[in-house]
Amino acid sequence: MMKLAIALIASAALTGSAVAADLPARTYTKAPMMAPVPSWTGFYIFGGVGGGVWDANTGVVNTATGACILCATNKQGGDGWYGTVGAGYDWQFSQSWVLGILADGQFGSLKGSIGDGLLGLNGVVSNNEKLRDTWAVGARIGYLVAPSVLSYVNGGYTGSSWSGTTLLDAATVTPSGFHTNSFNTQGWFVGGGVENSLDFFGISAPGLFMKTEYRAAYFDNSNLTVLNDVTNISTGTAINFHPLVQTVSTSLVYRFNWSGPVVAKY
Repeated sequence: MMKLAIALIASAALTGSAVAADLPARTYTKAPMMAPVPSWTGFYIFGGVGGGVWDANTGVVNTATGACILCATNKQGGDGWYGTVGAGYDWQFSQSWVLGILADGQFGSLKGSIGDGLLGLNGVVSNNEKLRDTWAVGARIGYLVAPSVLSYVNGGYTGSSWSGTTLLDAATVTPSGFHTNSFNTQGWFVGGGVENSLDFFGISAPGLFMKTEYRAAYFDNSNLTVLNDVTNISTGTAINFHPLVQTVSTSLVYRFNWSGPVVAKY
């Protein structure tokens, strides 16, 4: 019985070896190598165009005492177009979140009018009050809704430069003999937008992105002294000016570290 069992085992071993010898050689395949998704970490620059509006509560104050003569009873404003340039640095600190710092400037002319609203005092309105340019520094935080699409909010500190204006007689709309000088004012801004790679639209352009952003800038109160055109001496009154500026812009962004879309290599 033992001899029979040994014979059966030996026969099975010989048969397995013969079958294995008849099989073709095993083919080895290389597993696909997935290239890493590009990171948002790095520097970028941008430039674009946009439009905006400003409106302001205006009133009249006494320049000597600072007392309110006519307190913010008028709502006036303007609109226009501008260009924008800027730069920033982003840090992708998780798979879906990006944190960054930014600095930018806006250059254009958002034109409007202001006035003192008092026919018995000076009775004047401005010919044109222009927002000439602004600058901003701040930070943003965003969420990646797709590997190449960032939705973000931002905020920070901002400053602005405004023109002087010739004041007109409110009744006759002719020069009143008074004017205000140009001035600067600062404040803060909040906003948000979407930035996405041009590959999102089927355009092969590694490193190029498009950004569309809304921003609201809240500037400090300014007292614009009303001056005599001939003597350049104050009339003793100033137009209190407290503007809110809202803008929408679209910019082309270049990201220095972006390598473009990746394809798995086999």
